[in-house]
Amino acid sequence: MAIRKVHVLGLVLAAGVIGFLGIPRFRQPMGQPAGQADLDETFSVLPRLSYPQPFVDKPQRTDVLVMSPWLAPIMWEGTFNRDILNAQYRQKSLVVGVATFAIKKYIRFIQGFIGSANKYFLSGHRVNFYLFTDHPEKVPAMELASEKHLFIIPVQNYSRWQDISMNRMDIISNYIRSRWRYEVDYLYSMDIDLQMFEHIGVEIVDTLVGTISSWQYTKPRDSNSYERRPESQAAIPSGEGDFYYAASFNGGSVSEVYKLTTACFKGVTEDRANGIEAKWHEESHLNKYLLYHKPTRLLSPEYYWDEELGQPPIVKVKRLSSVRKNLQEVRY
Repeated sequence: MAIRKVHVLGLVLAAGVIGFLGIPRFRQPMGQPAGQADLDETFSVLPRLSYPQPFVDKPQRTDVLVMSPWLAPIMWEGTFNRDILNAQYRQKSLVVGVATFAIKKYIRFIQGFIGSANKYFLSGHRVNFYLFTDHPEKVPAMELASEKHLFIIPVQNYSRWQDISMNRMDIISNYIRSRWRYEVDYLYSMDIDLQMFEHIGVEIVDTLVGTISSWQYTKPRDSNSYERRPESQAAIPSGEGDFYYAASFNGGSVSEVYKLTTACFKGVTEDRANGIEAKWHEESHLNKYLLYHKPTRLLSPEYYWDEELGQPPIVKVKRLSSVRKNLQEVRY
């Protein structure tokens, strides 16, 4: 009987290893054209993959709080759990992309953002930083870790900062379709005027990731800054809503980010045609999308804190924080 149990255990473990290592990749070779049907077929398969799945084994301490799946808190840390996640992640040879925009005077934030991300963002893992700027010649020379790469992409300027903010949804969507779906597995959009102060690891990697706004997390639902005007495509009816999500840090699998950015920019375009501009621009459209397409991973406000708020006792760690600045001076 004991031998049979050992055999059964061995078969279960073998099946688990084969399943873990046998996950297929869905990258298309560079240069191979793909039509819309191919793109849709590829993206229809990709969302079925959701990895890594965290191991939770009664950690001794907690200094990371994320939610996954919907509203189920996972509090994990300690060397054991982090090492397991890192090992799982490396075995899959994943690449994460980060899209960020430094337009006009925001070029002053490039060194602080890239420098801190090089040190703290997915340390030891493969990351491509995609920096969009209207002044590529002003990007400072920076030495990055061997597994991290910076791609500088020239982009046009816009007369209004609101248009810069809203059009990035369209730019990200187009680059996913033409390039990034061949290069990265996961993609995150992050503001350039942020700096990282603590490690941000593989706990952020999931199919669709939203970050709870540091300005809104204590407010009642009806007090959140949702777009309520029914004529806007970003409108969330009164009485609806769950969290208010920050546009400064969001992402997920390439396929899900493609869906998100395409849907949000479609809403922006329809609003423009009707002479409407959502209350908080693309962030309003993001909140509308995430209300009806629930994130598979929620990040607490420690993953996007605003320095204007100080540091209340509830916030033990600020991993990612906005830089203090005069908005009127940098935007105009």
